[in-house]
Amino acid sequence: MKNSEKIAVLIPCYNEELTIEKVITDFQIELPKAKIYVYDNNSSDNTFQIAKENGAIVKKEYRQGKGNVVRAMFRDINADIYIMIDGDDTYPASFVHSLIEPILSGEADMVIGDRHSNGAYKYENKRQLHNFGNNLVRNLINWIYKSNLKDIMTGYRVFNKKFVKNMPINSSGFEIETEMTLHTLDKRFLIKEIPIEYRDRPKGSFSKLNTYSDGVKVLKTILWVFKDYKPLAFFSILSLVFFVLGLIIGIPVIVEFFVTSFISKIPSAILSSGLIIVSVLALFSGFILDTIVKQHREDYELKIIRWIEAEL
Repeated sequence: MKNSEKIAVLIPCYNEELTIEKVITDFQIELPKAKIYVYDNNSSDNTFQIAKENGAIVKKEYRQGKGNVVRAMFRDINADIYIMIDGDDTYPASFVHSLIEPILSGEADMVIGDRHSNGAYKYENKRQLHNFGNNLVRNLINWIYKSNLKDIMTGYRVFNKKFVKNMPINSSGFEIETEMTLHTLDKRFLIKEIPIEYRDRPKGSFSKLNTYSDGVKVLKTILWVFKDYKPLAFFSILSLVFFVLGLIIGIPVIVEFFVTSFISKIPSAILSSGLIIVSVLALFSGFILDTIVKQHREDYELKIIRWIEAEL
């Protein structure tokens, strides 16, 4: 690694007094020249004090939620390489060199620490609903973007400056990892996965994830991205659903008319007509929004070019 490369280790934290010291110490050993930033998100324990005592640059983020913390970190911190890791000591720091390498070689804009390929997450994580949720989200995203990613929601990632400074963050909570992955795929950034080990939280440390509420937020994020970034596919599916419903309700009306030359099921006829009209409108909305999204992608590409030229 070049001595001129500025490396920042970003650790979002909320009540991690049991583990934050070890996470900081491990990265000080692995990357002695890196700056380690801990952003405390309204912890009620001694996370802030412990991080400060162990040599980290510690700041407070008062807007609750991991997405808000990451947004503040990305906006505040200037570096060439950004390493984001959770403060719960579930990710070994020793893998950081493997994760940094694709960034240095230009192979990737974002590198993901993949917990699933070697089975580490499934073995260590005892919350079966989390495993189910991870698989569901991964399969949905891979289907939408025709990708083959193994770990969508890992908290161990490395980014280059181009990605960090051009990443709009809309999420406020734990759905931030999903949003970053979706942004990478949609905007054609280079992404690479590196298999890593994973260990469950030490005894006495508790996950801040709520399986149900945070799972719903992640699914809402995927739905939002599907609608906003793949509008033709999204509205085509809606159009098909309304069209099929319209046919199901309307076929008996049509059959009755051909047999008797009379329509007695007036409400069904009106509902069927309304559903078919909605179906057509949804399809045309998809075509219009798809054109707008393509223009937005072109504008974003030009924005990246201007950013690169400004950095040179």
